[in-house]
Amino acid sequence: MNILNDWPSYLPGLLGGLGVSVQVALLSLLIGVPGGLLLAIGAGSKKKFVRILIIGIVEIGRGTPALVVLQIFYFGLPASGMTLTSTAASVVALATTTAAYTSEILRGGLQAVPQGEVEAAGALGMNRRDTLRFIVIPQGFRVAIPSLIGFAILIFQATSLAYTVALPELLSQAYSIGSSTFNYLSVLVLAGLMYAAITIPASWLTSRAEKRLARHL
Repeated sequence: MNILNDWPSYLPGLLGGLGVSVQVALLSLLIGVPGGLLLAIGAGSKKKFVRILIIGIVEIGRGTPALVVLQIFYFGLPASGMTLTSTAASVVALATTTAAYTSEILRGGLQAVPQGEVEAAGALGMNRRDTLRFIVIPQGFRVAIPSLIGFAILIFQATSLAYTVALPELLSQAYSIGSSTFNYLSVLVLAGLMYAAITIPASWLTSRAEKRLARHL
């Protein structure tokens, strides 16, 4: 097929873009998931003001599209005297979205920990911090793992939004090749297959994790 003829010449550029996409996704998750955990813990605070503040931050984060957050960090921040590179803006924006969404995933995981285990930890003299550290968070994370993997897939796909701030990720590289060869169909199909090469195994991993964890819950 003619659509396949040029793929070998497109691969080097697209692989470079794929590497950038993977790096941005990993950095966003490494920053965003711990942020989500802090928000999840804060949302369960006994102090009403803190609880309302955290829930408000989460709802705003979840309600604002990732593309808008990205545009704010890249095009909006310079107005306040702070300029971010396209890589930094992409990572910060996606990490912000990650924190907002994973906070709800992790909050559900933390709440799934049996209350009896928390009470038993208290009866053994463990303070709240140690109970969270050794009892609640490890088990809550375990419950949330399948959902977190599923969300990681979405964040990887969302790295294509960074095309709008000129980050040389996979979609940007595909568009660049398409604009120079006018063979958009061929290069975009190849780019789509490269996204799928990451997301399909990850989806399979999610299913495996769900089945494996279900046997121990």
